[in-house]
Amino acid sequence: MHSCSCLPRARCRAALLVLLVASVLPSFAGATSRAPGDALAATMAGEFALQAGKLDDAARWYLDAARQSSDDAGLAERATRIALLAGDGKRAAEALALWRARAPGALPMRAAEASLSLRRNDAGAAVRQLELLLRDRGDGWRYALSALGGGAKDPRVTAHVLARLVDDKAIPGVLQAWLAFGGLAQKLDQDGLAARIVDEVVARFPSEPRVALLRASQLREAGKFDQARQVLDGLAPQTRSDQDMRLAVAAEYDALGDPEAAAAVVALGPQDNDSYSLRASLLAKAEDKAALQALYTQLQGDSSRPDPQRRLLLGQTAEFLKHMDEALAWYRSVPGGPQRWQARLRAANVLHELKRDREAFADLRALQADADADQDARRDAYLLEADLRQKDDAAAGEMDAFARGLAAFPDDSALLYARSLAWERRDDIPRAEADLRKVLVAEPDNVAALNALGYTLADRTTRYAEALQLIDRARVADPGNPAIIDSYGWVLYRLGRTDEALTQLRRAFMLQKDPEIGAHLGEVLWVTGDHAQARKVLDEARKLDPDNRSLQRVLAKLKV
Repeated sequence: MHSCSCLPRARCRAALLVLLVASVLPSFAGATSRAPGDALAATMAGEFALQAGKLDDAARWYLDAARQSSDDAGLAERATRIALLAGDGKRAAEALALWRARAPGALPMRAAEASLSLRRNDAGAAVRQLELLLRDRGDGWRYALSALGGGAKDPRVTAHVLARLVDDKAIPGVLQAWLAFGGLAQKLDQDGLAARIVDEVVARFPSEPRVALLRASQLREAGKFDQARQVLDGLAPQTRSDQDMRLAVAAEYDALGDPEAAAAVVALGPQDNDSYSLRASLLAKAEDKAALQALYTQLQGDSSRPDPQRRLLLGQTAEFLKHMDEALAWYRSVPGGPQRWQARLRAANVLHELKRDREAFADLRALQADADADQDARRDAYLLEADLRQKDDAAAGEMDAFARGLAAFPDDSALLYARSLAWERRDDIPRAEADLRKVLVAEPDNVAALNALGYTLADRTTRYAEALQLIDRARVADPGNPAIIDSYGWVLYRLGRTDEALTQLRRAFMLQKDPEIGAHLGEVLWVTGDHAQARKVLDEARKLDPDNRSLQRVLAKLKV
């Protein structure tokens, strides 16, 4: 018998899990009672159900395990969380009661209580439970924020509960807490509530710059751009000695659509390669060639030292300026270090921009074959070659690059994932699915692949039940990820569970303003008859990225 130590760790773990579960599952057939020792068997069955994406079964088995374990608070906690993910309120309540009995003062348990009340739209109970959390002098407010941000099915319930907490003066006198709850109000699109919180924070912390930053953000979200800019203009001089504040103010200017002002703020403090790089990218985004040229000239003045990071930065800045010959020279002058491999990749890209395709691909082939090169750089050379072939509309060359890359790096997840996207663009869903499944054979817990495959099946096939299982596996691993929440909402919509889909898609768009999420939310709103709100969301998505493929499909489908 071969030892599984030679297998990849994730594959070995999955194989062992299957063997263990197979050994205990037969004892469950037709059983009407459980012996105390069956807690382990039920736990393993629950884990097997999770691996299969069967959340309902997992919730049932984990609750069974928690019942049989008289003092295991961790098992009761896991049973509660899985039942909440499965949307099984009854089992969640029973598991929570076990958890409460075993760890009555635990903050995570209290947060789960509040989450369950929010799921039931029981605002009164949620307020009481959240206020208990907020009385804790340590991290209670963080748990309360987490429960409030992810618990309710209807954002209006969340807003109502948050307003109650403000009315009851329940939020502790901690600046970070007030800033966080104010940010939540903004994400909920509750401009009036956000303004109330900002006013309260200003009254409590009148001289704190971060409060002014929150006000600027709130004004921007409310569409009061001139007022937001006035606040930022007053803040900028105060950031010279505070790098974190300087970067936050720059981010707000950028969010206002003024990357030039953002770059000017970054320039106020001490400079290093990181700040120079950020300024260059902001000025490139603003298409301010004069300022970018001035920065480039400044950087050139201190380029005599063979500093790999500075040479790489000079190449990037020259590339921003479209000084491609100079960019190529800088990239080729990077003397060593990890920057050397990035510079070689960038140099190939520049050669392609210069229409020197033969040299570009020759350089990439040389890097792919360089035994001294970093392994990731060699792999990335195949990915870049495939990307450049795609830009050239050379489909055969693109797929050849992937094939050679996978010959050199068998079953590499990055190459398989990228090739699956290429197949999807060609509407070859079976091959896209095959590549994603290869990733999952080697890495059963690869969240990106689970989500991508689940979303692809939901969006491009009618295999919705299978899609839901895959997405549920991703949700267990990363329940707060907006992309996964979006996939979950989308498959619920495909399954005809429109109200549940709206809840999830609203939450995803609240967490991340993404054009694809906006496209999904806009379509579901439109189908439910809320055309005004659908247009608002789709307009917002269009501003984020008008060329997004999902958004374009939805706009064409709805003819809006």
